Amino acid sequence: MPDYHDDLRLAHVLADAADAATMARFKALDLKVETKPDMTPVSEADKAAEELIRGQLQRARPRDAILGEEYGIEGTGPRRWVVDPIDGTKNYVRGVPVWATLISLMEAGEGGFQPVVGVVSAPALGRRWWAAKGHGAYSGRSLTSASRLHVSRVSRMSDASFAYSSLSGWEEQGRLNGFLDLTREVWRTRAYGDFWPYMMVAEGSVDMCAEPELSLWDMAANAIVVTEAGGTFSGLDGRPGPHSGNAAASNGLLHDELLGYLNERC
Repeated sequence: MPDYHDDLRLAHVLADAADAATMARFKALDLKVETKPDMTPVSEADKAAEELIRGQLQRARPRDAILGEEYGIEGTGPRRWVVDPIDGTKNYVRGVPVWATLISLMEAGEGGFQPVVGVVSAPALGRRWWAAKGHGAYSGRSLTSASRLHVSRVSRMSDASFAYSSLSGWEEQGRLNGFLDLTREVWRTRAYGDFWPYMMVAEGSVDMCAEPELSLWDMAANAIVVTEAGGTFSGLDGRPGPHSGNAAASNGLLHDELLGYLNERC
């Protein structure tokens, strides 16, 4: 099995640099925010963080490709870094501390590119999570000061905690009825949003989560953390990995039921 330690260590260095850049502008009164063509916001901090990550990757891994939310794809080859400089920009620009930089390395293989390294860094929460293929998932302050993550063992919907982002996307996709049926069946629901529910699935504090519309950079790092913690990450169509344009994550024991509800009456 490949040893991804050097790539994981680099991802931490990249996250450190991004954290410094994003925290320096968090809650800044003069923060510049624009609206992209898809009507989502982008701040100067999003752009600066991605530029910083790209610059370091070009020096440290010049042969690797880079895909980022703000500046697209650059390069080709069997290795591709996938970056979301600020996942949760709407929170960031409003001063809500739930946002993170997502960094993943994907490698070409059967079924296309798959994540092999992932770092999720949420500096305003003082939290960081990471994983490498075959080496487990962890959370802590550094590679040498970390706790291994494990998903929960909850096996009944009536005992399960389910997290999501919002209702509107489920309604737009015609999945709202199944979504609401799911919320009535489970023990607890909370709309934490963005990266955080996936990290809580990996930690075992939440049992399952889902989102109806996502991009690859929203999912790649989350996917490897969840799966290395012993969970299951797929699209709503059941396809493993971060390639379906949407996501469902669970402790594995509840995954088929989760997908059943979210595809109900589609």
